[in-house]
Amino acid sequence: MSLTWPWALAALVAAPLLLLLRWWMLKRRRKLAVRVSSLALIRAALPGPKRWQRHLPVALFVLALLALGTAVARPQASLRVPTSSSSIVLALDVSQSMCSTDVPPNRLTAAQEAAREFVRAQDGGTKIGLVAFSGISGLLVAPTTDRDALLAAIDGLSTARGTAIGQAILTAIDAVAEINPEVVPIGVDLGETTRPEGDGFVPDTIVVLTDGANTQGVDPVTAAEQAAGRGLRVYTIGFGTTEPAPMVCSPDQIGSGGMGTRPEWQGRFGGGRRAQLIDEDTLAAVAELTGGEYFRAEDADQLNEVLTDLPSTIVTQERDVEVTVWFVLAGALLLIGAVGLSLRWNRS
Repeated sequence: MSLTWPWALAALVAAPLLLLLRWWMLKRRRKLAVRVSSLALIRAALPGPKRWQRHLPVALFVLALLALGTAVARPQASLRVPTSSSSIVLALDVSQSMCSTDVPPNRLTAAQEAAREFVRAQDGGTKIGLVAFSGISGLLVAPTTDRDALLAAIDGLSTARGTAIGQAILTAIDAVAEINPEVVPIGVDLGETTRPEGDGFVPDTIVVLTDGANTQGVDPVTAAEQAAGRGLRVYTIGFGTTEPAPMVCSPDQIGSGGMGTRPEWQGRFGGGRRAQLIDEDTLAAVAELTGGEYFRAEDADQLNEVLTDLPSTIVTQERDVEVTVWFVLAGALLLIGAVGLSLRWNRS
């Protein structure tokens, strides 16, 4: 717990001063010799409140002063809280291996359906961006709350050669930098920047879904270092099995030349059997380096489950939350208790 105004703790001196004043008054009262009437003697002979009953209201009163004195200093607690201004950039692998049918009807179709459900499940305040990558990467939709634009982009995904995981992470970083001034774009010297306050992370997050290993471009771990330096978490998902399966994509899922194109396809829509190995060590290293987490999904149900559970993890952030109101409430209740018990036990 931290304090916004630590110097205000000087108000706590009031508690020991009041205790000292009470002790002095009790001591002074015992030294006074006072004549009392016979009625007063009778009252004095009656049983009075017990010792603990006399001291409990005082103790509650002192605790109330301590709570209220601490409240003046505006205490803060580090808590994980929902972030209403967060963005999630979803980077989807559209390499040709996504045509593998080990996940029916093929990996790309299953990934598209899971991505659609992920988009539909988000609340209205969360911005979502879409990056697609094969041998190159590109930002298809900048972080937005326009769900229709996202769904249309997901429907239009098509495959191409290569897998550039590291480049996809860099593209996602730049997408976040466009909407969050706390995140500097790629190319800016990180030595001139400072990590965000609190737990060192911004509320924005990158999610990378791939079925293979990096084959070209920047190394994923190098890209992850850039994300970590900017306080961006990267969650990685390894998708697919290691079982050989036919490579079959529909005409609109097959691109040529570049990522995201849809030329007319001449010839077959499938290929031979292939076992695509996921570089789990690298994906886990990327997640660990950035404060994210690595997930493994071997079928459509597991992928849906991973993406469904992600928001509860990535849309929360550790922040310093002011808890002054709770100290004020505690102080008020203690004060009411002290006054109430004092009146009850000391009434004539």
